Amino acid sequence: MLLSLVLFAVGLYGGLVMAPADYQQGDSFRIIYIHVPSAWMSLFVYMVMAISGGIGLIWHMKIAEIVARSSAPIGASFTFIALVTGAIWGKPMWGTWWVWDARLTSELILLFLYLGFIALQSAFEDRRVAARAGAILALVGIVNIPIIHYSVEWWNTLHQGPTVTKFDSPSIHLSMLIPLLIMSLAFTSYYFSVMLTRCRSEILEYEANANWVKELLTTKTASI
Repeated sequence: MLLSLVLFAVGLYGGLVMAPADYQQGDSFRIIYIHVPSAWMSLFVYMVMAISGGIGLIWHMKIAEIVARSSAPIGASFTFIALVTGAIWGKPMWGTWWVWDARLTSELILLFLYLGFIALQSAFEDRRVAARAGAILALVGIVNIPIIHYSVEWWNTLHQGPTVTKFDSPSIHLSMLIPLLIMSLAFTSYYFSVMLTRCRSEILEYEANANWVKELLTTKTASI
């Protein structure tokens, strides 16, 4: 978590203070330092959730189910942030908060997939049954990931095309790109820190009656 805080501080300083204003968008472009990493992470976390859910579904690995369940609220948060910051940017750029653009609509569907997965975890008392139901939903929803990624290339949309991934003809200056990459590392580090913490808590809850958990609690209590 400390690494995440350091990366956030460096990335935000570089993006909000050091990076020059965009020649067309002015300072409005600076929202990309939150919007773009959160959008990237919304896709990345969903893939982690779906793959983990699939592993749990096929090989009945409890830890994979826990990773999927722990990732879902974090991914939903990233998706919500991406949608909100996109709307904030869209108002001055497009003149409206929302349009039924292919990229925006598919990202909204991604949020509903996350919420559906979370709802399924609460719908069943048996966590293994809930994990299997959630895994099926997550695996079906994978089809939405390439739609989100390639929507700006497949359809004529208002959303701007790729910039960072155009290595042959980059569309973003290095002074703007470096803080963006640092912010992406910060978001990634944050995700893994929170996800692993949630996994640890759930494992301890799962194994509350196990001897190793009782020994661990006894050791911690004695040290205090």
